[in-house]
Amino acid sequence: MIHLVYCDDKAKALEKITAGEKTMVIRGAAGRKIPHSRVFEGETLYFMKKGSAKISATATVKSVQNYVKLTDEEINKIIEENQNKLSLTDKQKEFWHRKCLCLVEFDNVKEITPLDFEKQSNMDDWLILDKIEDVVVGSSVKFNYDNAKLK
Repeated sequence: MIHLVYCDDKAKALEKITAGEKTMVIRGAAGRKIPHSRVFEGETLYFMKKGSAKISATATVKSVQNYVKLTDEEINKIIEENQNKLSLTDKQKEFWHRKCLCLVEFDNVKEITPLDFEKQSNMDDWLILDKIEDVVVGSSVKFNYDNAKLK
């Protein structure tokens, strides 16, 4: 599968990724929300800065850590143990303090010629796609969450 990851514009996450300062992204919720248990080693990530409508970098998933039913102490420990890869601001650490976490480490980051993203009303901040062209202006298809279902 292909994954499109929105990057926090205020925390300059995409800039940290392309500079090599950030080699892991985090997603979390009260329950198992996308991408938890739906992203795997070797898959491709595409990155776009939130609000930009431009897909501008790609990487390969190196490893994935999925957690459920975490205690406050466990959440803090996981975030701190991975902070050198996550490069989170204090505000982001607070935001991602969730009971279910998915940490996705990546490598082989490459900046690409920006692709124009076609936003649809039903999209989340992490999309699971068959191919990136499915969300690119001129070749996009109506988005659904079929690829996001747990197998």
